[in-house]
Amino acid sequence: MTRRSFHRAGEAERRNDLIAATLDSISEHGLEGATVRDIAARAGVTGGLIRHYFAGKDQMLQAAYREVLASMTETAVAALDEVGTDPHNRLRRFIIANVSPPIADPKALSLWAAFISRVRSDDEFARIHRENYLTFLGILETLIYALLDAQGRRPEPDECRKLAIAINGLIDGLWLESSLASDLFVDQSLQQIAIDAVEALLGGQFLKNTPASA
Repeated sequence: MTRRSFHRAGEAERRNDLIAATLDSISEHGLEGATVRDIAARAGVTGGLIRHYFAGKDQMLQAAYREVLASMTETAVAALDEVGTDPHNRLRRFIIANVSPPIADPKALSLWAAFISRVRSDDEFARIHRENYLTFLGILETLIYALLDAQGRRPEPDECRKLAIAINGLIDGLWLESSLASDLFVDQSLQQIAIDAVEALLGGQFLKNTPASA
């Protein structure tokens, strides 16, 4: 176990450090094994200080789950800064980011798997999951609309929502594949598979001649 150096910091930084220590503990011990004592030791603080930021372990776990989901979405959105305004390039880059490291990562998958069982049994976990899911769909819908609009179409919101749901499902599946068994795809790029599949969903013409490595 790595003990985190807990220097004097602002309120937000201290809270973020505690969430990071919570995620480290969950990654190593699972939800049940991630005790407040272990988290405090990793963060280099007392249990009393933890109670200053969180009412209890459940609230810490909820904050940690929110961080896992938000960080993946934020990483994918940040990848859009690497491309210009062309809607083809933006949608392509967003898809690639979601099936590539650091989003597609064994640790990220293990954390997600540890948390997901709580979504069906805990109302707050369900709310966090739904909130992030709708945010992600909204981003996809915006990217899809821009691409279809560039093709001279004026898609209805319902069409963009259906396409976003389908593409999100595709991304989720390939994210699992990449996180669990990336070594099986040495000869076949999951990124290009994702691009080809999304192209098919969008009518087989919008992402032609745009290499996944770009």
